[in-house]
Amino acid sequence: MSDTEKRDQDQQQAAAVELGATGDRGGLSANELDELVASSDTGGRAVAGPIGLFLTLVALAWSLFQLYIASPFGLFNDTLARSIHLGFAVFLGIMAFPAARTKFQVALGIVAPLLLAALFMISAKDGTATWWIPIPALFVVATVLLGSPKNRVPIWEWALALVGALCALYLLIFYRDIANRVGAPITQDFVAAVFGLLILLEATRRALGPALMIVASVFLIYTVLGPQMPGIIAHKGNSLSEIVNHQWITTEGVFGIALGVSTSFVFLFVLFGSLLDKAGAGNYFIQVAFSLMGHMRGGPAKAAVVASAMTGLISGSSIANVVTTGTFTIPLMKKVGFSSEKAGAVEVASSVNGQIMPPVMGAAAFLMVEYVGIPYFDVVKHAFLPAVISYIALVYIVHLEAMKAGMQGLPRAYTPKPIVQRLIGIAFAIAVICALSFGVYYGMGWLRPAFPQTAGYIVFVFLTVVYVALLYVASREAPLKMDDPNAEVTSLPLPGPTARAGLHFILPVVVLVWALMVDRLSPGLSAFWASAFMIFILLTQRPLTELMRGTSHMASDFRAGFMDLIDGLVTGARNMIGIGIATATAGIIVGVVSQTGVGASLADVVEVLSGGNILAILFLTAILSLILGMGLPTTANYIVVSALLAPVIVTLGQQNGLIVPLIAVHLFVFYFGIMADVTPPVGLASFAAAAVSGGDPIKTGLVAFFYSLRTAALPFLFIFNTELLLIDVTIVQGVFVFIVATVAMLLFAAATQGWFLTRNRIYESIALLLIAFTLFRPGFWMDYVSPPYVEADPSEIAAAADATPAGSELRIRVLGVGDFGDPLEFVAILPIGPGATGEEKLENAGLTFREDGDKMIIDDVTYGSPAAGAGFDWDQEVVRVLKPTAQPSKYLMFIPALALLALVVFLQRGRAANAARRPDARAA
Repeated sequence: MSDTEKRDQDQQQAAAVELGATGDRGGLSANELDELVASSDTGGRAVAGPIGLFLTLVALAWSLFQLYIASPFGLFNDTLARSIHLGFAVFLGIMAFPAARTKFQVALGIVAPLLLAALFMISAKDGTATWWIPIPALFVVATVLLGSPKNRVPIWEWALALVGALCALYLLIFYRDIANRVGAPITQDFVAAVFGLLILLEATRRALGPALMIVASVFLIYTVLGPQMPGIIAHKGNSLSEIVNHQWITTEGVFGIALGVSTSFVFLFVLFGSLLDKAGAGNYFIQVAFSLMGHMRGGPAKAAVVASAMTGLISGSSIANVVTTGTFTIPLMKKVGFSSEKAGAVEVASSVNGQIMPPVMGAAAFLMVEYVGIPYFDVVKHAFLPAVISYIALVYIVHLEAMKAGMQGLPRAYTPKPIVQRLIGIAFAIAVICALSFGVYYGMGWLRPAFPQTAGYIVFVFLTVVYVALLYVASREAPLKMDDPNAEVTSLPLPGPTARAGLHFILPVVVLVWALMVDRLSPGLSAFWASAFMIFILLTQRPLTELMRGTSHMASDFRAGFMDLIDGLVTGARNMIGIGIATATAGIIVGVVSQTGVGASLADVVEVLSGGNILAILFLTAILSLILGMGLPTTANYIVVSALLAPVIVTLGQQNGLIVPLIAVHLFVFYFGIMADVTPPVGLASFAAAAVSGGDPIKTGLVAFFYSLRTAALPFLFIFNTELLLIDVTIVQGVFVFIVATVAMLLFAAATQGWFLTRNRIYESIALLLIAFTLFRPGFWMDYVSPPYVEADPSEIAAAADATPAGSELRIRVLGVGDFGDPLEFVAILPIGPGATGEEKLENAGLTFREDGDKMIIDDVTYGSPAAGAGFDWDQEVVRVLKPTAQPSKYLMFIPALALLALVVFLQRGRAANAARRPDARAA
């Protein structure tokens, strides 16, 4: 740990120091927990002295560079920025992470470079010189064999880091030369690419463990040995020239979209989270959650869920989230009755859930913008409801666990007011917030047209005034401090003073959300302004607070604030090492997919295994997402599973009549990808939580997976019911969907936990599952009662179009050929526009037909028409026409579901009342 990281922290960040006692945390001290996070996120090597200072300055330079290119003044070529970004990541990755972890990893660091070098030699064609290819492999192997101490950087590691950085900077240095020889790499390009790929994979092994390195290496092997693969996934194979050009010289592989998103967006959000945490916001969120929820049954566990949700908003790492909040929440959960495994599992489930919570979503939100091709606001809108429902259900699961164990909450710090007064107070607070929101919204709308040149300065002055006022309010309260959770707990902090002590931390989050959602600025620019405001807060928070308290030492306070800023910038860069390397290595996989067409092959494999059944397809995709996600950080995880599996669901779903919006598919694979952080045997977050709780990591992972079943159920539900993603719904419909879906998820949690009002009997759990499914997807049963479509012969397509109102859609099953000439049958949705007859409507949509015997053939598709966009092409055969029919409201299915729920409630209330009258009786 560097000198900067060892210095005293602000009182608001005293938790790590005060939690130094071991007690109930499995014998881990605060320093050991820091090392746990460092070994997986920020780097396991601690170098002191001039070298440590140099590495700190490099990390600081990286943060300053990213702030510059994200600013309105930073005009920089995107490809060159990616090159510099990767240069920093590889250099710091080699320097911060020692080479040796386990014997298996060392063996992998030796075998993989030699194997890839041999394959590269085999793939060289057209007289390409290959004698030099073993040199980079032997260079990497030598650095592994020579050893890698944790307290210093040997000369061979310097060489590896510098060569890796220079290879990453190759596009920057020779940008013009490369632009003049696109597609025709020279020997110099070959050397840079082979050295670069092998060193990048070694940096991946060090920073992220073996999983991603193995996956990327397997894909490179697949690229070369395509002709030797089984028939269903075979391809022609690619030469070394093609690999070099695709993976390193162009922006199709390593320097592709994933690294571009990491450069443009992700770094700034990670940096913003680091600065916010350095200012004390992480501790503030935890304290507020405990003050509000600690008095409830299982209160510490509920507070852990809420605190992890707030921390997850700004965190890009499940493991860091577990350790940040878990050091405080896990011991308190154990104190009120949770076992070590259950306490760790609650923290794991809530911390991993932070990765599905907008606005950051572990940086996957910004990747979805690029991959799905929709605005960032839409990504957040679609992802918001499932994330909130999942967190509400987790709080309810904790409540059920507390009910089963007969737990009580921690003692309050005050006597609560009557419920009516509290409701009035809440309503008043909501009214004030709404009035302020409307005032700011319309005030900004008036300000910019009135003062177009100076509006930005006026907004900054306004924010500064509000910030100083909130800081004054905070200075009247005692400094926030996190007590030792292993000490005796006599009361909780007061909610009012606790909330007031950090209200100014909300301002930069408001700036971020406003810029993203209201002003619709780019994510990078939004994060820049939020980070700039955080820098202002870090520099001024301590001096102003002490001045208002009358204990000012201006020079030392400013110096401490400046050091906090430097520490935050350095920590942000170190937190980005793994993400920067991961996105680059994931780019290798994306490049192989685009170069070899393996995505289509994988779709064939899944289709063969599933037999064409759509549910089987989804289950197989979920399992593959879990497998591919094992050991990968959130960002790389999403890149890999979305590149490989999202097209599978889209293609096979369309062939089986299920038309799924692309955002739903990407969220589906993302949810199951991050579940790998929970699931044994890899479950990195489960191991981190077990290290804090002292419990068994495998048992912790199993319990956490059981708690996370609600998260696993949601993707299946929103695939079939896209209203959960707020797709094509009004505000009123959205509120209705939220209420119904929340009730359904709570019932699902009650069924899986075996407890509702009292302990469930088996038939009651089955009934609750049935009710939850009906509430989530009432159309499933209604489709059986009254089918939404009637199949008609192809000859009736004009009549079906005539009966379809303008603005509606007509489903048509067609038979054509796939990308590789194979027969392909799928359902296409044709938007129907105006027209006097069915023939006119079809022509206006861009379709004309001809009859060939008893077949209806598509004769022509107008370029750029709705029909072309729907996937129609000439010479396709119309197999069936699916005519929409009048159908009763699907919500009628709620009536039998609610009647069944009333019966379950009646049965359980009777048993609960009997148990209450006989305290010694078990609620059986």
